[in-house]
Amino acid sequence: MTERPVIGIFGAGKVGTALARLLVDAGYRVLMSGSPRQTALELLVGVVAPGAEVVAPDVLAAEARIIIVAVPFGKAGTVPWPAFDGRIVVDAMNYWPPVDGNIAEVDDDPRTTSEQNAARNPRARVVKSLNHLGYHEMEDDSLPAGDPLRRALAVVGDDGEARTEVAALIDAIGFDPVDGGALAHGVALEPGHPAFGRELSAAELAALLTPIAHLAA
Repeated sequence: MTERPVIGIFGAGKVGTALARLLVDAGYRVLMSGSPRQTALELLVGVVAPGAEVVAPDVLAAEARIIIVAVPFGKAGTVPWPAFDGRIVVDAMNYWPPVDGNIAEVDDDPRTTSEQNAARNPRARVVKSLNHLGYHEMEDDSLPAGDPLRRALAVVGDDGEARTEVAALIDAIGFDPVDGGALAHGVALEPGHPAFGRELSAAELAALLTPIAHLAA
């Protein structure tokens, strides 16, 4: 059996801790960093995500092969993107103007939010995923492989090998991965677009990730 990669999660909120529980249960070593002081964060994680390890951001960036960024979108700039050279980075964030306020540089940029985040470090291998379902659905909707009711989650990114590795992680935590191709296709996963928040099969989700589908959205 191939050894599972170490997973790092930036953000110990509801999304980050739900993912940590799923990943630990699936047999992954999970490292976490967040905004509270480390001692307080260790207490929190020990209660809500037992088995995950709280580490300093530089340790997480050095030791994790796949890094999930699950902080509020407005705090994306606090994440140490320059330390992510060569790492697979999963952008699980969503830009919510009602929460984040309208950010002019985001609104005026024709790129998807994940393409904008990828530009923070072009040497990181950015994949968009895990953003288009709610934290409460992550554990409730997780099902074994082959279950006909299994929910699909998309994986989009410009690095095919990175997409494959994230797809394997998604399968391991109980969802059917759908390869959506280039990072630009992630627009379909953003709030207000076709795939966001919907319970879809792999075939249904794949249909929404075609360029024609999101150009028409």
